[in-house]
Amino acid sequence: MTELESFFSDNGALSTVISGYQPRSAQLEMATAIADAIKQKQNLIAEAGTGTGKTFAYLVPAILSGKKAIISTGTKNLQDQLFNKDLPVIRKAIKKPFIAALLKGRSNYLCTYRLQNALASNLGFSKEDALALGKIKAWAQRTKAGDISEMSGVTEGDPVWYQATSTQDNCLGQDCPDYAECFLVKARKKAQEADVLVVNHHLLCADWSLRDGGFGELLPNAEVVVIDEAHQLAETASNFLGINIGAKQLNDLAQDSLVEYYKDATDIPALRTACEDLDHEIKDLRLAFGMELKRGEWQDIENNPKIWGGLNAVKEQLQRLTDQLMLAAVKTKALDACFKRAEEMVQRLDLILNDHSGKWIRWYEIHRKTFTLSLTPLDIAAEFHGFMQQHKAAWIFTSATLSIASKFDYFSHNLGLNNAASASWGSPFDYPNQSLFYHPKGLPQPNDPGFIPMIVDFALPVLQASKGRAFFLFTSHRALNQAAEILGKKLTYPLLIQGSRPKALLLKQFKEAGNAVLLGTSSFWEGVDVRGEALSCVIIDKLPFASPGDPVLKARLEAMAQQGKNPFFEYQLPTAVIALRQGIGRLIRDVTDRGVLMVCDPRLLKRSYGQLFLDSIPAMRRTRDITDVHAFFQEEKQS
Repeated sequence: MTELESFFSDNGALSTVISGYQPRSAQLEMATAIADAIKQKQNLIAEAGTGTGKTFAYLVPAILSGKKAIISTGTKNLQDQLFNKDLPVIRKAIKKPFIAALLKGRSNYLCTYRLQNALASNLGFSKEDALALGKIKAWAQRTKAGDISEMSGVTEGDPVWYQATSTQDNCLGQDCPDYAECFLVKARKKAQEADVLVVNHHLLCADWSLRDGGFGELLPNAEVVVIDEAHQLAETASNFLGINIGAKQLNDLAQDSLVEYYKDATDIPALRTACEDLDHEIKDLRLAFGMELKRGEWQDIENNPKIWGGLNAVKEQLQRLTDQLMLAAVKTKALDACFKRAEEMVQRLDLILNDHSGKWIRWYEIHRKTFTLSLTPLDIAAEFHGFMQQHKAAWIFTSATLSIASKFDYFSHNLGLNNAASASWGSPFDYPNQSLFYHPKGLPQPNDPGFIPMIVDFALPVLQASKGRAFFLFTSHRALNQAAEILGKKLTYPLLIQGSRPKALLLKQFKEAGNAVLLGTSSFWEGVDVRGEALSCVIIDKLPFASPGDPVLKARLEAMAQQGKNPFFEYQLPTAVIALRQGIGRLIRDVTDRGVLMVCDPRLLKRSYGQLFLDSIPAMRRTRDITDVHAFFQEEKQS
């Protein structure tokens, strides 16, 4: 018996630390394949269905190999779960000692220098912000790690954290007077010394692009790189490798420069007016963009004299502020840092305004109070392939959704994985007996103006049969809001709506209610785990094709067409299949779960490509008759 076979056996090391442990053949097979890939320094695409136990299947061989391993997860929540729950279980079971570390991006760590700056500032804060800063100050005196997720008194999303954390732009680095006690520096030091380092995809991409000073030393030491939730990597990389500048970054520069002006440069009054004028021009430009919140094509900017003029005014004021900061830079390290930051922003804005290379997509996004201007790479496959070539580790890519109809071509092509081996292990769940796929007759076409009211009518009998206990997932916020208005008048079960409360609180309420209906969009399609009877039904409004009006998607599809490719079949369709698989994956999360899946899009059977979706989802029983749905839930009562 091999070391892995012994570890995962019914009386092996894992069984001694997990109550009711049951060996899973797929888990052992996956662990063995990963161990072989690590030993041979090969790259492996490893798809593992829900319930396989993939986390332990990659952690155990990585640790037993004795090689330095980096584990990258899709989100910070998964990162925390892996580090705080999964690794401690393995540590108890495994005889081999190992050092593990958790590393997040710099904005997740308290910056004592910026906190003190804010507390001493004479710019003034609102009553709420002043109270929050007081709470952060008290926490700062007792925290060991400086990870802001520890701080329950101020939510992670609170804008006040900007005053107490640093960015790549405003960090003083080794010139900082608090450098010796910097929480980020300490976390990076631990990361370099660790045998197993847990990061997230954003941080991995930061290391890749070497944008974030000091991160480039992490990956070269790694001999094993495991990418969990690997289906998210290409999009994260594409976003991160782009170039952007926005109202918030510019405002932050103006505010930080003003703080330093009052501290050390009041003899340069032109610096103060440059800060204030830039802030004024940014507000005017935001107003020029109009009230509609959207992502738009660059042509919109070039064809609108008011926006184009406002953008040039911002550029001029940014240059003026840069000139004043150059004069003040000799006074202090902080003012010098502001000058370098302003210089870099001038270059970034110039790149965006003047790009005609054909390698980038230029676009903008309007938020409630701000805007962002972006350059996004058309293709990252060649760059990612080159990145992997530089770091000769064994690369393991894993997720429950990497294949389309059992083929990995789409995933491989997106990341330039030319020679990676691939394997797939299905879910151990008994889908034919645990689930039912309901696709009613007579569904309206998705482009029908009355689509949402009509599918709500189709869904109501299902929600009555399931007694609530459902996720109703939508492909747009507009559809969600329309359905919420209708269901609010017709549904007798608790109705929870995405956006009405923080996501974590909504999930908590959903689980506790036991009969609620939760309406959600993209963020509820994946990374959400509700086990047991509280979630017994998942309804999906339509096949999740990305909006063709999105400027990034539109440009990407046009470029593919110019290359002689078929954008729909080579990009839009595979992306939608993966998204649908993720949504369906919310339904059955455990061996005892039971549930009904309902998909309200008639294209599933009426278009030829519908078969690709059907071939990519679990082997559920299928029906078009509502009486089968009632019978399914009646079986639940009798069992």
